[in-house]
Amino acid sequence: MILTTMSMSKEVAKSIEDFRAKVAEAAEGIVFRVFPNKASCLLELTSLIESTNADDSPYQMSQAAASTDATIYPPPSSTEKNGPSSNKRRRNEDGSAAPAHLNETVNARYPELVHTNKLILKLHETVKLECAQLSDSCDKVKLWVNLTMPKIEDGDNFGVQIQEEVLSELLRSQESAYNIRDAARQHHLARAKICSKLIKYPHLEDYTLGLKEHDEKQFFFTRQNLIDIRNVYAVLTDILHKNIAKIRAPKGNNGVGLY
Repeated sequence: MILTTMSMSKEVAKSIEDFRAKVAEAAEGIVFRVFPNKASCLLELTSLIESTNADDSPYQMSQAAASTDATIYPPPSSTEKNGPSSNKRRRNEDGSAAPAHLNETVNARYPELVHTNKLILKLHETVKLECAQLSDSCDKVKLWVNLTMPKIEDGDNFGVQIQEEVLSELLRSQESAYNIRDAARQHHLARAKICSKLIKYPHLEDYTLGLKEHDEKQFFFTRQNLIDIRNVYAVLTDILHKNIAKIRAPKGNNGVGLY
């Protein structure tokens, strides 16, 4: 029986090598420029975190009292629901058109309204943007580390173990970004439950106080989330720079320790 060996064509092999080179260039740009310097948000986040100590910072819990609106607003009038203006879109407080599905009270058992906290929305947008950038950077670096791994064989695997540790740290960082990103959803669900109770039992002051305490907690959490993201960048920068030689060439020198 004659065995034929299969191999990639030169064109495909060249395309793969070009892809590897592009991945390595992008990843090393993140490792040496994005993670450690101001563009990476490491120093930028540190500056932002320090600015939150100012009395007029939007992250100060003292802003909660002024930004929480526990007023129960009446539902739209019947003319607004069924009259000639029913085809007109509702407007936000700033005059912009509100999405048609928001504040729909036609079939609501309790159609009264409690407005969301607009300042917390802005703070969450900042945190969500940082989480998206962190997750995207981790994805690119993970791909690069995976592509630099040597073929599976016996012996001289210390460098591969370092790469696996780095991949684990990148994965943990990405999961942290996902969890922090989910804080906005959890905030709205928890706040909605309090507001529904506030509408149903407007005579109970504790629901009003509970809403204010919930918003105050969010100001604390959003600032802490920025600190957590900054710390993730710092840890990634540290472990990647200390082990960059083994990440680039895991089979190079087996005498170098992890740190």
